[in-house]
Amino acid sequence: MARQYADSTREHTTIRSDPAPGFLQRLSDTAGGMVVGLIAFTLSFYLLFTNEGRAVQTAASLDEGLSVVVPIGNVHRVDPINEANRFLTRTMGLVSMHCVQLKRQVEMYQWVEYEESKEYEEGGEKKTETRHTYNTEWRSEVVSSRHFDHEIAHRNPSAMAVESFTAVAADVQVGNYYLSKGLINKIDNFKQLSLSEIRTPHADVTTEGNYFYQSADPKNPEVGDLRISFWYAGVSMGGPTFGSVDTVSIIARQRGGELVSYKTKSGDPLELLYLGSHTAEEMFLAEHQGNIMKTWALRAAGWLMMFLGVSLMTKIIHTLVDWFPIVRDLVNLGLKLFALCISTSLSLLTIASGWLFYRPLMALLLSTAAIGIILLARTRVPTKKYQ
Repeated sequence: MARQYADSTREHTTIRSDPAPGFLQRLSDTAGGMVVGLIAFTLSFYLLFTNEGRAVQTAASLDEGLSVVVPIGNVHRVDPINEANRFLTRTMGLVSMHCVQLKRQVEMYQWVEYEESKEYEEGGEKKTETRHTYNTEWRSEVVSSRHFDHEIAHRNPSAMAVESFTAVAADVQVGNYYLSKGLINKIDNFKQLSLSEIRTPHADVTTEGNYFYQSADPKNPEVGDLRISFWYAGVSMGGPTFGSVDTVSIIARQRGGELVSYKTKSGDPLELLYLGSHTAEEMFLAEHQGNIMKTWALRAAGWLMMFLGVSLMTKIIHTLVDWFPIVRDLVNLGLKLFALCISTSLSLLTIASGWLFYRPLMALLLSTAAIGIILLARTRVPTKKYQ
């Protein structure tokens, strides 16, 4: 192994040399990839099939919720109780305000390592050239420098003197109704608190913008320096207020003086909270759109898993012919097309099976498309001619 260092300690390059792998080693590596491919291929069926059932169940739950929803009046004011605010004041030490969530975010100035690698063959050896770049950045988590390639000049502290913390009000009311924990957690429209009206806590702490700095020079920080910011969500009336009062729209089940989750006949819990003033129709429409986007995202993920699985399982054929450049390239192209056709057809068939009991016509159309792809691929294969 050889190392080459740039002029600056912020960058250096490492070159690792390994003997070119033999045929048996490449075959062994391919066999391991086949196992991974088989697992991905199997899991893709489960993901695609269960995703369709989830999509149908969620849509049915939303339709049921819209059919039984009853407006209870224009009560949007979010009011955490005073005890919760005393808790926020005591834990933060500096900030007191009426809100649902109050977060103290602590960041430390640290070294961060980035790697960029490329592989090539030279002199019958397989070489890996890795370029290591080191930058100093503010990070909210401790970056361990113990595994840096060049740790000596890029050491970070092992812990922060002050930790980040989020305080959540135990009891939150909208009008006369207390919110469940699930609804409270949905109030997460965090905004950064301005520190212009807050005194500097200690002599060794400096205020710069909306941050408290524990640094000799905030404009030129050193590794290990800290900066602290405060964030709030769900502002209510009463007490110190640093922003406009938030309005929320809620769909949930009324249980006495509480708003809790409603369990639909399909089995899904229904508990919606949107910031701002919205009608029930608008909220359910937004949920339907979110359900559609999630369904297509999981379909794409399932197809990709299947494509990668088929590609890994058939890679052994490419390994067997990789001694012949022209044949290798043709086989590689053929295997990619094969994986594309098979993964697309099987994905459509799996999705169709998920719709079989709900929309038989849709299942029939998807199955026809899946079979059509295979037939189209077969027609593209030239017939063999013998002389």
